[in-house]
Amino acid sequence: MGRLLFLLITFIIFGNQPLAAFAVSDPEKNVRAREDMVQSQLSMRGIVDKRVLAAMKKLPRHLFVPKILAFRAYADSPLPIGEGQTISQPYIVALMTEVLELTGSERVLEIGTGSGYQAAVLSEVAKEVVSIEIKEKLCTKAGRLLDSLGYTNVETQCGDGYFGWNKGAPYDAIMITAAVDHIPPPLLAQLKDGGRLVLPLGNPFSYQNLVLVTKKGADYRVWQIAGVLFVPMTGHAMQASGE
Repeated sequence: MGRLLFLLITFIIFGNQPLAAFAVSDPEKNVRAREDMVQSQLSMRGIVDKRVLAAMKKLPRHLFVPKILAFRAYADSPLPIGEGQTISQPYIVALMTEVLELTGSERVLEIGTGSGYQAAVLSEVAKEVVSIEIKEKLCTKAGRLLDSLGYTNVETQCGDGYFGWNKGAPYDAIMITAAVDHIPPPLLAQLKDGGRLVLPLGNPFSYQNLVLVTKKGADYRVWQIAGVLFVPMTGHAMQASGE
């Protein structure tokens, strides 16, 4: 009864959504939904990196969300994935990937594995990806899913991403997928000279600015990209922020 009520309410709220909102288990519908997502949500908003577009056209996003929300997998919105976390809106996934300017030879560190979808996108456009998730259940689930889909160039680690993963440093690029009000020093230290770091920077409990950080020697520059809203980075980030 509870599931039926949820579906009824969801149908009332989202009943007028396009095809991308309704991909479920039909392979052909999912293919069309991905094509529609890439065209209407990414290309028409200025995403031009062909490798990013190809990756998101290929990836079965519906497998990275809870089954009850699979019909919304390709919609233009973030979705809850449990443990208080979300899978980002497709456009934000594409934007954050594109600004890293990956060519396929890079080693990338991702902070906040979540469902594993962003790690999968990165794995399609980079040589290697190390992804860290502080929520153990999400970490384990994402790792198993990525393994089952054959992503052998993604290494998942359970732990506090604030400290990065020094074993694989330095990284050509780093992506933080949770909001933090400062740039974590350990991550800057693990970024290669000339490397790029993208993150939602600002109040973790309000809106943030998506920024690109470029590193040159001991200095770095910060470029504003867009206003965003991400869930807070937990663990040591909260202590460092005084929360």
